[in-house]
Amino acid sequence: MRPWLPSDIVPPAQVPVPTGHHLRPSRASDASIDYVAVMASRERLWSVFGEPHGWPPESLTFEEDVADLVRHEEEMRELLSFNYALLDDEERYLAGCVYVDPPERVGADADISFWVIDRFVGTPLAASLESVVTRWVRDAWPFVEPRVIGCDLSWEEWLRLPEQ
Repeated sequence: MRPWLPSDIVPPAQVPVPTGHHLRPSRASDASIDYVAVMASRERLWSVFGEPHGWPPESLTFEEDVADLVRHEEEMRELLSFNYALLDDEERYLAGCVYVDPPERVGADADISFWVIDRFVGTPLAASLESVVTRWVRDAWPFVEPRVIGCDLSWEEWLRLPEQ
């Protein structure tokens, strides 16, 4: 893979979410809270991300989660894709994630997706995250046509688009 963004891009280091939370780049050291969050919401996450990405598998191990987070860190360093953890302000728990990726399908210059853990579905945090993410990707990133999957179009609509 090659970087799809200019080499001088500096990804935002932290993005406030007005519910006592913030986004910051995911780290391998987040594995203990990331794994708990993913596995506690695994069935719902699979219903969203299973068909397009095969994630998270029922058999996901802690070690595989660490490897995923290491990969995300490397991809960020190389400007290949960006994974942000949604954390409470004290960083005691992970409440979800935001992904900023090169487009896999035609019609956009970036594919953005996000999720929250089950206990935050339909809450002010989920609504705030959606608002923050849609504004953030349009204002803080160099995209012309970003696409927020799940907001701008459904996953089903996205899957029907031709691949890049």
